[in-house]
Amino acid sequence: MKTLLKNGNIFTGNGFEKRDVFVIDGRLSLSHFDRYDERIDCDSFFIIPGLVDVHVHLREPGFFYKESIKTGTMAAARGGYTAVCAMPNLNPVPSTASALRQQLDIIERDAVIKVYPYGTITKEQNGRGALSDMEAMKDQVIAFSDDGKGVQTGELMEEAMIKAKALNKIIVAHCEDETLLDGGYIHDGSYAKKHGHKGICSESEWGQVKRDIELCKKTGARYHVCHISTKETVALIRQAKAEGVKITCETTPHYLIFCDEDLQEDGRFKMNPPIRSAEDREALIEGLLDGTIDVIATDHAPHRQEEKSRGLTGSAFGIVGLETAFPVLYTALVKTGKLSLEKLIHLMAVAPRQIFGMEGGFLQEGQVADLTVLDLEDSYRVNPEEFLSKGRSTPFEGMEVTGKTVATFVNGEKVYENKHI
Repeated sequence: MKTLLKNGNIFTGNGFEKRDVFVIDGRLSLSHFDRYDERIDCDSFFIIPGLVDVHVHLREPGFFYKESIKTGTMAAARGGYTAVCAMPNLNPVPSTASALRQQLDIIERDAVIKVYPYGTITKEQNGRGALSDMEAMKDQVIAFSDDGKGVQTGELMEEAMIKAKALNKIIVAHCEDETLLDGGYIHDGSYAKKHGHKGICSESEWGQVKRDIELCKKTGARYHVCHISTKETVALIRQAKAEGVKITCETTPHYLIFCDEDLQEDGRFKMNPPIRSAEDREALIEGLLDGTIDVIATDHAPHRQEEKSRGLTGSAFGIVGLETAFPVLYTALVKTGKLSLEKLIHLMAVAPRQIFGMEGGFLQEGQVADLTVLDLEDSYRVNPEEFLSKGRSTPFEGMEVTGKTVATFVNGEKVYENKHI
């Protein structure tokens, strides 16, 4: 199969270049060919490396009613993603090779894009007790994480870092000190005070980050921090990088767009960590600009509608994000001049691959044909009823955005095409 992407704006790494691209047997070619099986006219479109999301909850096995690997990866393809890393809060949790095998079998059967699973850090994926069987899983997982739970003692985290380093794997940490939780669910700032809510304090995040930075210095392990949300966390990681610590981190669109003044009494605004202050949001944007924050992920976490319809108090933690991430960020950050398009692509497509050792990321001769075609002129209103994900709960509902996926290719195969194009 030979596909011609005709006269597109091709991402070069430093900018864009007008030219043709061919997709041949799963690889890219910049050479000229007179014959092809399919032609897509890309005169007004942008062709970029496929997006990569290193923080996604696909919910299967164990929670098929929330999301399946098939629906989650279909949603990802619609959002322009060609690869995702699947978090391990599943049933059974992937803490052994046999439990992981159940997830891998479903991925092989149903995934429409590339899925890289995480193995757990601890046996029960609860931040406590014994470590998982890291040795047995090392060749089939992208990294190790207990996402949803922070590793609660420094001794256990140090043990995990030593083991992960020996296996040449990254520890990916959800940082949350449970001794500082007070039954709350939103930031303990202006909104919490006004409406009488107890909040998840910032120190529950940055306190563990501070602890783990010292453990990184001690062990030399590679360490990646999930969904950072506080100004203190940004400052700690910035300083650690200056000191040569092997640390990377991610944030998400909802922390970059909203602050606690935007919160509503609606489950679609409930996630963990919570949306924090305007000062925290500005620190995160500054962290993107100066390289402190390496990656933008989504923390796509679908639930049934009933689980998200109990307001801020009773709703489950988590929102969906795969189908909205790029257009929301392009609209709010690039079109407003806060971030360049090239930088956004680096954060969403290039850096994730570099950190986690995935193939691709540059549109060069012979590269794997994992790519996304974007229409950056198409404006529309976010409508969750159109989502391919089973999840519908998003704080971006009703937002006017610009930027839509025209087509997504994985290994040269077209896995998504906008039916309107």
